[in-house]
Amino acid sequence: MELPEVCVCYLIRSTPRGDEVLLGEKRRGLGQGRVVAPGGKLEPGETPTRAIVREVLEEVGLVVAPEDLRAHGYIDYRFPSRTEWSQRSWVFSARDHRGEPIATAELDARWVPVEEVPFDLMWDDARYWLPGVLAGESVAVDFDFAPDNATAVLVKR
Repeated sequence: MELPEVCVCYLIRSTPRGDEVLLGEKRRGLGQGRVVAPGGKLEPGETPTRAIVREVLEEVGLVVAPEDLRAHGYIDYRFPSRTEWSQRSWVFSARDHRGEPIATAELDARWVPVEEVPFDLMWDDARYWLPGVLAGESVAVDFDFAPDNATAVLVKR
């Protein structure tokens, strides 16, 4: 089964205290109330790279050049109890970006120290792969979600 495609970008900045990542509370739609990074659905004919440049600008007001993105790979999510939530998520990070983050109707984002990422407020799968992505690693994993649509089961790497 071909999955709908989405994208997400972990914007990182260096500070004297260490690296910080831009995360925020999702204000509407799938994942409302969870802590996430900017991202969203690919539009018809759009590449993951073009989509994430657009989504970052729309959701947090930051400009990221395509050449400044680091592609980490993808994650396939399957929700057997809510199949319409199943998707393939292309994962990016960027250390170079312009502007200051703004709150939007989609996301209220703030800089968070990397060592303080609130995994307990995020989708359950993030604890398996996000530390590696923030350290610069690639990702290619599949997750199935339990009938509660909240508990992730790592299917394969």
